[in-house]
Amino acid sequence: MPSLRLTRRAIDEIPFAQKGQVFYRDTTLPGFGLPVGAQSKVFFAEGQVNRRTRRVTIGRADVFAPEIARKKALTILGDMAEGRDPNAEKREEAVEQITLEMALDRFFEVRSLSPHTVSHYQRTQRLYLKSWRKKPLNEITRQMVLKRHQDIGNIHGETTANNVMRHIRSIYNFVAATQDDFPPNPVQILTQARAWYKERRRQTVITALDLPAWWKAVMAEPEYSRDFLLTALFTGMRRGELTKLRWENVDLCGRVLHLPTTKNGDPLNLPLSAFLADLLAQRREANHASPWVLPGPDKSGHLVETKKFLLRVSTGSSVNFTLHDLRRTFITIAESLDVPYYALKRLLNHRTNGDVTGAYIVVNAERLREPVELVAKRILELKEPCD
Repeated sequence: MPSLRLTRRAIDEIPFAQKGQVFYRDTTLPGFGLPVGAQSKVFFAEGQVNRRTRRVTIGRADVFAPEIARKKALTILGDMAEGRDPNAEKREEAVEQITLEMALDRFFEVRSLSPHTVSHYQRTQRLYLKSWRKKPLNEITRQMVLKRHQDIGNIHGETTANNVMRHIRSIYNFVAATQDDFPPNPVQILTQARAWYKERRRQTVITALDLPAWWKAVMAEPEYSRDFLLTALFTGMRRGELTKLRWENVDLCGRVLHLPTTKNGDPLNLPLSAFLADLLAQRREANHASPWVLPGPDKSGHLVETKKFLLRVSTGSSVNFTLHDLRRTFITIAESLDVPYYALKRLLNHRTNGDVTGAYIVVNAERLREPVELVAKRILELKEPCD
């Protein structure tokens, strides 16, 4: 390791390294030096902190004069002599500057998330964590999490409170994975204190007794809401998948619906029953100018708001239901017809996680065509009122 007095002239005369780096030590200040690479010359200070060598970068030689860099090195070496680690302090400062808002932005940049998931995270921050947006992530304490979880549960519902905390947990874990000095995830308190709210999965469906009244109310709806609800019932598709369905993803000749991206990230090829293919063909003829299967008045061009016509149908039929109830109704009818288990999962586009056998079974659109027709036939039978 060469030694010389680091002056401007001496530094300018040092040739760039052909390979790797060459370190030059200053003869007037021990611990002050200059690593020279293929394209750069950078000042550094090096000393011992608690018997461990620490090297701190000061700056490029073409930016700092040697006299200024030497003074900075003297200050840094003095701090090290007192047991302070400048690198650790820099890391702590960087950690302190990562706010919840910044962490969420980084989370979106790195993670490949569906627009639906991104929207949920943004909604969580906007509605339930507004006062925390500018707060450094490492200042969110266990007690803060516990109180906010309880407050959201009391005001907005227990399921919402759990979802908000799951979002914080994911964001925090993501940032902590890149930070050595990050404190433990404060959301752990909900598990340790057994404070997570118990969630009961909804089990409601439109029963065989209710379906005739529901069908009658749906058929009295305007075309856009009628066809939306019927498509939901005959496919079991999720709300977001239906509202953003484009004609380019519907093959009316082959009677196949293709979703390139779904909630779990997997594409879905779903056969259309004869009933639904005819319905969509009529829609195509009536709305040939729109790229959306279900156009709407919103700026996006597709249907967005569904609450009003769901309420109208519920009131008109005396059948209280949600859009997800239609998904459960579809798969419940399919199961009652003894549709194979793996076909059921594929119809709902559920993954066979942890199931080795399921990973070997390829269920394509044609394999699902018969079950889809059976379900459609059964729905059309059940919609007729009993004599």
